[in-house]
Amino acid sequence: MRSYQPDLTPPWKRSAPVPEVPAEPDLVVEEVASGFCGAVIRCEKTAQGPTLTLEDRFGKHRVFPMEPRGFLLEGKVVTLVRPSAGGPVRPTRTASGSVAVPGARARVARAGRIYVEGRHDAELVERVWGDDLRIEGVVVEYLEGVDDLPAIVAEFAPGPDARLGVLVDHLVPGSKESRIAAEVTGDHVLVVGHPYIDVWEAVKPSSVGIDAWPVVPRGQDWKTGVCRALGWPENTGAAWQRILSTVRSYKDLEPQLLGGVEELIDFVTVPD
Repeated sequence: MRSYQPDLTPPWKRSAPVPEVPAEPDLVVEEVASGFCGAVIRCEKTAQGPTLTLEDRFGKHRVFPMEPRGFLLEGKVVTLVRPSAGGPVRPTRTASGSVAVPGARARVARAGRIYVEGRHDAELVERVWGDDLRIEGVVVEYLEGVDDLPAIVAEFAPGPDARLGVLVDHLVPGSKESRIAAEVTGDHVLVVGHPYIDVWEAVKPSSVGIDAWPVVPRGQDWKTGVCRALGWPENTGAAWQRILSTVRSYKDLEPQLLGGVEELIDFVTVPD
């Protein structure tokens, strides 16, 4: 009969237990030893033990052994385990961080709307909040600038059942945008914004793979100046697609934009 061997390790030297988390597709984790951060692509059983493939925001893949205490999830150490069998596992969160609703059908569009300044703004909002907006039945349209906003608001005729939310670039005190915003804001119209010259700047530089967004001298086209300063081809359409491709979730955006969009969604979906 095997005798019992007590654990004589002092309590302060024992490793605290950590949670086991299924390595589900799209789960974003960081490998402890290397610092590599990415989304789970697949788990595989190999002769050396189970492995995990991660994809970072640039599309680079790396394979890691699924060792105990080997990963960080939201800054906390976890042990990743293979998901249970039973078919593909759906993501548990949308790109905006909301709880995903598998199989949810898009709601019939509300009378309320969210307007953004341009196509790039609309594409970024769709990238991060698209699932949420479809469930809520909120349509996003773009203005191509804010100069005509007063006329657009008047034509829309907002009311208690048809609220209008507007996201504006470079909404800072004393600017043209702030004066127009003050003119149209009312009980059923909410204008919010961010301080950036263009929505490109609302994407974190670290996500794009640069140290910081360049300072473009006055008088130059800002987007073209950014391309020139970063050594990119002076094709702003291609540059935007390069930037947009680095956005995987809300974590790649600056808080000033996140808060503004969330506020607009709440405004147009919550009744008086």
